[in-house]
Amino acid sequence: MTSKASPSTKSTLPLIGSNSEVGISRRFWIKFKRESTFVMYTPFVLCLAAGNLKLDSFRHCVAQDVHFLKAFAQAYIMAEEYADDDDAKILITELGKKAVEALKMHYSFVQEWGSDLVKESPINSATVKYTNFLSATLSGKIEGVKCTGKLATPFEKTKLAAYTLGAMTPCMRLYAFIGKELQPFLHLDDRGHPYKKWIDNCSSEGFQVCYGEELDVIEKLYQQAMKLEIEFFASQPLMQPTVVPLFKALNPAEWHLMLFSDFDVTCTLVDSSAMLAEIAILTAPKSDQAQSETQIVRMSSADLRNAWGVLSREYTEEYEQCIENILQNEKVEKFNYEGLYKALELLSDFEKGANARIIESGVLKGINLEDVKKAGEHMLLQDGCASFFQKIVQNDNLNAEVHVLSYCWCGDLIRSAFSSGGLHVLNIHANEFKYEESISTGEIVQKVETPGNKVQNFSEILENHGNDKKKLTVYIGDSVGDLLCLLKADIGIVIGSSPSLRRVGDQFGVSFIPLFQGLVRKQKEYVEGSSSNWRGLSGVLYTVSSWAEIHAFILGP
Repeated sequence: MTSKASPSTKSTLPLIGSNSEVGISRRFWIKFKRESTFVMYTPFVLCLAAGNLKLDSFRHCVAQDVHFLKAFAQAYIMAEEYADDDDAKILITELGKKAVEALKMHYSFVQEWGSDLVKESPINSATVKYTNFLSATLSGKIEGVKCTGKLATPFEKTKLAAYTLGAMTPCMRLYAFIGKELQPFLHLDDRGHPYKKWIDNCSSEGFQVCYGEELDVIEKLYQQAMKLEIEFFASQPLMQPTVVPLFKALNPAEWHLMLFSDFDVTCTLVDSSAMLAEIAILTAPKSDQAQSETQIVRMSSADLRNAWGVLSREYTEEYEQCIENILQNEKVEKFNYEGLYKALELLSDFEKGANARIIESGVLKGINLEDVKKAGEHMLLQDGCASFFQKIVQNDNLNAEVHVLSYCWCGDLIRSAFSSGGLHVLNIHANEFKYEESISTGEIVQKVETPGNKVQNFSEILENHGNDKKKLTVYIGDSVGDLLCLLKADIGIVIGSSPSLRRVGDQFGVSFIPLFQGLVRKQKEYVEGSSSNWRGLSGVLYTVSSWAEIHAFILGP
C-alpha cells in the first residue's frame, strides 16, 4: 500500500474494475467459479429461470434484498471515508450511488405490489450472516488479521476499505451473473416472463472494485462472501416442487440411485495410458544396464520412449480415420440407437486392435505394482470429482452406489486414484494387468475394451442388482466410447467438449442440451402438470463444463 495521495496526484493503487488490474477480480471470479455454479442450480434460481417461481417466494427474496442493499449502501459510505486517495473515493462514491439505485428499484417492486414487504418478511438467517460478516469486516474484525481496535492511521483505514469492497464484490457480481445467465430464458414462450424486469435490472456488469494489495486477505473475504451468497439463495423458501436437487425426489425407501462414470479425462486431467507409459519409461533400465536372468526382460528407457511415441501416433491417426469412417453413414433425422450401436462396431474393432498392438509390443512389461499404486495416489483428478463422489457415498439420505467403467489397462491405477477420502467403496470395472510376483508381464486381462463392452457391463450391473427398488441411472462420460452408456442411462451427462462425440452423436440424431437449460424445461413441465420423469434412450444428452454442475444438480450446494 502507498501513503495517502495528494489531491493533485493520480492514484497508484490498482483498482478492481480499472484497466490496470484486469487479473485481480477475474482471478477471484475464476477461482470461485464453482460457487457461482451452485447458485444457478438452487431451486429458487431454477424456478426463476423457468418463469414459474411462486410470487410469494419472489416477494420474500426481494424483501431480503432490501435488507442487503441497506447494509451495502452504509458500507460504501464507510469505505469511501476510509479510502486514501481521490480516485478510489470517486469510484466508491459511484458504486454507492448504484447500490442506492438498486435499492430504489427494489422499493419500486414493493410499491407495485402495494404492501410493505420488508416489514412482512423479517430478515432471515442467511441475510443476517452476510450483513454481520460485512459489519465485522467494516470494524476490522477479520479472521487472521490483527486489529488494534483503533483505526489510527490512513494505512489501516485504507486496508479496511479494500477488505470491505472485497467482501461486497461477490454479491454484486453474482447478481449480474445470474441476470446474464437467465436472459436466454426470458422468451421461452409468448406469455412473457413474469420476472423479466428484475432479471434485466440484474444484467449489469457487476461492481468489481477492490485494491490490488493485501490480496490474500481480500481473496479469503471474497470466498467467504461467495459462500454466504450461495446460502442466501439456497435458503429462499419455496412453496412448489422442484427438479433440483435430484436426490430430494429419490426416497431411499423406494429408490436406488445408480451412478456410472467413465474414468479417463472424465475424472482425470490426463489419460491413464499416458501415465502408465511414463511409469514404464521412468522405471525402465538404461540401455547399458544389465538385467537379471530372473527378471522379466524389459526394453531400455530410450527404446521404450521411441516405442510409445510410435504407438501413440498410430493410435491417434487411426482413431481419427475410424471416426471419419463412422461418419460415412447417412445422417438420420430421428434418433437411431440401433444404427449407432452397429456403426460403433468399427470403433470396437479398432480399440481391440490397438490393445493387441500394445500387448504385442511389450511396452507394459516389468512395471511394478507398487509404482502403479504410487502413481495412482498422485494422479490429478478433475476439480470437484472426488468431493462429489465423497458426498454421494457419505450421504445417509441417499440410497446410492457408484460404478466406474473404463478402458484403462490397469484397474489398480484407478483404485489407487480413488483410495483416499473413503472412495475405496467405488466399484471399478476396467481391464487389469497380469502380474508375476507384483511385476507386470505385459499382458492385459481384457474386460472393458469397446463401447459394446461398456454398455454390456452397464446392463449386467443393473440386471444383477435386483428389482426390490426403483432404479434411476446416471452416466457421466466424455468420449465416443461412452455414447451407448450415456444414451441408455436415464440421465446421460457429457462433461467437456469432445468434437468427435458431438459429430458422431449428431450423425445418429442425438440432441445435446446444456444441463441448466434442460432443467429449466423440466421445471416448466413439472409445475405445469406434465411428466418430468427421466428415461433412457430418449436421444437427449445433457452437457456440462465441470463437476460442480453435476454436484449442484444431483446434491445441491
